Amino acid sequence: MKRLSLAKELKENSYPGRGIVIGKSQDGNTAVTAYFIMGRSENSRNRIFVEKGQGIRTEAFDPSKLSDPSLIIYSPVRVLGNKTIVTNGDQTDTIYEGMDRQLTFEQSLRCREFEPDAPHYTPRISGIMHIDNGSYNYAMSILKNGGSGESCNRFTFAYENPLCGEGHFIHTYMGDGNPLPSFEGEPKPVGISGNIDEFTEMVWDSLNADNKVSLFVRFIDIATGTYESRIVNKHQRG
Repeated sequence: MKRLSLAKELKENSYPGRGIVIGKSQDGNTAVTAYFIMGRSENSRNRIFVEKGQGIRTEAFDPSKLSDPSLIIYSPVRVLGNKTIVTNGDQTDTIYEGMDRQLTFEQSLRCREFEPDAPHYTPRISGIMHIDNGSYNYAMSILKNGGSGESCNRFTFAYENPLCGEGHFIHTYMGDGNPLPSFEGEPKPVGISGNIDEFTEMVWDSLNADNKVSLFVRFIDIATGTYESRIVNKHQRG
């Protein structure tokens, strides 16, 4: 597939929903990931990302306005040894617990399906980054409605020896609508460039100004496993 512009993909879609990008920096030294959330309702927009251990968690910006915590309060990012897990729901915990019991990424998700939010049946999207002794690979998964909310289609995509300056982008919705149209096809190859601050600003500035809520970016040094992260919350941006 042709490598796409991540900025263009984001700017031309007013509502991609939640999205995950995983890839490698241009110089080949860094594993890169980004996770963003968007919202249309007051409940969905009333969120921020906060650090929790080596990962992050969503929290209500104004707890008094939180009407339904299901599906919106969860840990999008957790770290298990040399593995970084990134997802759009509480399946982060499912993957963490499964892999801690020596299950594979794919096996860990066998007990999960798309979200029970009819009529949208939002896909569950997940990613796993594995860094070991200077080597790096990653995989992505989507669990989506197979029709009428009665069947689940499961797709896993594995990327060995990722190319420098390239990543893959998967998101929940093809665009705005009612019901929201689920993501179609395989993760999109996208270019990755700049340092962590430049990349963070590019992603945040490319997201729809009305619908964007929060963004998390992490750069992990492939040789050492050390990392740095950025969090941008619309409620705290000022």
